Amino acid sequence: MNKSQYFYQFLEPISKELALLARELEYSIFSSPRTMLTHSRVFVENILKHVMVIEKVQESPQMTLIERITILNEKGFLVQRVNDSLHNVRKVGNEASHDSRMFRYSESLLSWEALYTIVKWYIECYGPLQLTVPDYQEPSLPKDGQLDIGELIARLKALEDLLSTPVGQPAEDEVAAAVEEATESASFTPVRELSYKESTLSIPYFLRDAFLLPQRFPKSETFLIRLGEVQQARFMSELPSSLIDLHKQVKRYNEKNDQTLFEELNVFVQEEVKRNEISDARRGELLFFYKDDYIVVTEELSDIPLSGEEFIGIPSLIRQLNENGIMTVGQLPKELVILAKYNNVGIGTVEKLFEQLKSKQKSR
Repeated sequence: MNKSQYFYQFLEPISKELALLARELEYSIFSSPRTMLTHSRVFVENILKHVMVIEKVQESPQMTLIERITILNEKGFLVQRVNDSLHNVRKVGNEASHDSRMFRYSESLLSWEALYTIVKWYIECYGPLQLTVPDYQEPSLPKDGQLDIGELIARLKALEDLLSTPVGQPAEDEVAAAVEEATESASFTPVRELSYKESTLSIPYFLRDAFLLPQRFPKSETFLIRLGEVQQARFMSELPSSLIDLHKQVKRYNEKNDQTLFEELNVFVQEEVKRNEISDARRGELLFFYKDDYIVVTEELSDIPLSGEEFIGIPSLIRQLNENGIMTVGQLPKELVILAKYNNVGIGTVEKLFEQLKSKQKSR
C-alpha cells in the first residue's frame, strides 16, 4: 500500500484530519508499536468528541478519554464490543506512554483491530448513509519510505493539533493547507525554525542534525570553520534559533557575516530538499552531488581512472586524489564539494571535475 492509498481513506469526506491521523497510525504499526499505541488514544478520543456533539452531550475541555467513554456508555450510546474496544485502546495506550518495556507488533495489531470496531460503529451510527465501511484489512509491512521515528511523532502531533482546533477556527481552506503541510514527505516536515531579524527559515526534520560542511557555504566557509573551532555551528542542531550576534562567538567577524550565513543556509536547505527528493526517486543508485545538480554513477563511469589523460585542466586535484589512494571515479565522495578541501583546489576546480564527469556520463 503506497502513501496515496491507505485503509482509512474512506474517512476523508467526514474528516480529512482524522483520516490522515489514521494513515500515520497505520504506517507506525510495524515501525514503532509504542507510537501507534500512544497516539491511537487521540484518534478514538476525537471520534468520541464528534459523537458527543451529535448527541448533544455536555463536555468540558479538560474531559479525559475515560470520562468520555464512561459518560457515553452510561447514557446507552455504546454497545458492549465498542466499549471494550475503547477501553483496550485507552489502557494499552496509557501503558505505552509511560512504560519503558518493549511493545510488540502483536499489541499494535490488536489495537488496530479495536480501532476498526470503533470506526465501523461510528460510521454505521453517525456517518453518511452512502458511506460504506470496507471489510477489515490487515496492515502490510512497509516496503520503503519509512520515516524516522522522531519525524513520525512530529507528524502525528501536527495532525493532533489540527484536530484540537475548535470547529470553524481556522477557516476550512486554512485547515486543508495545514493538513497537507503536516503530512508532506520527509523532505518537508519542519522540526525547528531559525531566524535573522525579520526573516525565518524552517528546518526539515531530516536536516535537524545535518553536518554543515563549510565548503557548501562559499561566502561563509571561513566563518563556519572558525565557529567549528569553538564547537559552534558544526551541525544544524548547534545553531541558535536566532543568528543575530552569532559572530560574537569568534573574533574578527561582524553582523554582516551572520546575515550572509543565514542567506546561505536558505540556499543549503533548498538544495538539500531537492537532493532528498532525487535520492528518494533514484533509490538504490549511487549519486554524485554538486550543489543542486547530480550525476547517476553507472558501473562504466565508476571504473574510469582518475588521471590527467581522462580529466584535463585539474592536475593538482588529480595528483592529490591519487596520493590518497583515490584512483577511479567510483571512489570519489558522493558530496563532490568536499574535494575543495585539498591544497590549491577551489570550488571552480571541483566544478570543472563535475562538468567533465557529466560529459563522460552522457557520452557512454
